[in-house]
Amino acid sequence: MIAADQPAAQQRQRILFVDDDRAVLDSLSRMLRDHQRQWDMEFTHDPFDAWERVGAERFDLVVCDLNMPGMSGLELLEHIRCDERTGDLQVIILAGQADRQLKRDALDSGATDLLSKPIELEDLLARIRSVLRLKACTDALQQSNAALESMVSRRTEQLHESRVSIVWRLAKAAEYRDEDTGNHVIRVGCYSQLMAEALGLNAELVENLFLAAPLHDIGKIGIPDSILLKPGPLSPEEWEIMKQHCLIGKRILEDDAKSSATLRAWNRRGSIGWLGEDSNPVLKLAASIAWSHHEKWDGSGYPLGLAGETIPLASRIVALADVFDALTSTRPYKAAMGEDEAIHIIRDQAGKHFDPYVHSAFEKSLPKIREVRGALSDESALA
Repeated sequence: MIAADQPAAQQRQRILFVDDDRAVLDSLSRMLRDHQRQWDMEFTHDPFDAWERVGAERFDLVVCDLNMPGMSGLELLEHIRCDERTGDLQVIILAGQADRQLKRDALDSGATDLLSKPIELEDLLARIRSVLRLKACTDALQQSNAALESMVSRRTEQLHESRVSIVWRLAKAAEYRDEDTGNHVIRVGCYSQLMAEALGLNAELVENLFLAAPLHDIGKIGIPDSILLKPGPLSPEEWEIMKQHCLIGKRILEDDAKSSATLRAWNRRGSIGWLGEDSNPVLKLAASIAWSHHEKWDGSGYPLGLAGETIPLASRIVALADVFDALTSTRPYKAAMGEDEAIHIIRDQAGKHFDPYVHSAFEKSLPKIREVRGALSDESALA
């Protein structure tokens, strides 16, 4: 027999004949002797043996007698159709002229074809060839579908990786103007994802937050260097300008109705085939986070002074992730704080700066957050 790892198209098609009458099996074997090189044919008089074999081996066709003791051909057919391993196996039922109702039952149960006894060689060959052609077409279609699914899966994965890469690079563009923060924006995305999972948020929102969180400070692109890079404390006037990065980030990321309408008009002309009609949910979430991640649970934050649950949940999550990573990271103007001290400060600010519910998720996620800090340290970013 040809090796199992060869393509199915190069293997001989396999047929299993099942009949409790050994004389019938001998007759079928003699009738089909000239076709032994064309098909791999096997014979059994035991329907229970047949059922075990079709479940364990590859067959393309079963030719089965209808009336057999112990397990009828109809029962064997029903077993075959109900098992996911054999559900697409082709079955020809052999029946006597008088078995009209049983023939109908066999067709209702999924028989591929029927053949009446006594069997004529040319009729048998015609039915076998027809059914095996159908099986070959079915197999080819399944292989084509599997290949297509694999290709789509690979392309989807590639698109996802590109999407993540673009988002992170865009986020780091703002950070490079601010300070040498290495993997800060990536860690904030990962911490936010872990906390969102601990909160039990749905998988789509968790994924979108993972992508959107790194863009929280994208608005710093619009802050003058004289303020952004100032080594000392900011004056009240400078601080008001610095706080504008929230609005700038929102404007960069939110949907511009006029621009979207223009792009969609071009899209209808076939120039931008990928553009959809709906706002990008990741950018929509990122705009909300950029606008409100400096709000505080007690209402003392900016730019709007929102408090409690009026602050979007995603922004409450990113706020804690951002502060924790800032505390535990080295900056040109400060050394990294130890983890214990940073956790103490975060705990002290629960119910003030941070949502207590989000803080609980942070505490629950700490073991995984430590893993992320180790894997995405600023040293690894510079390596």
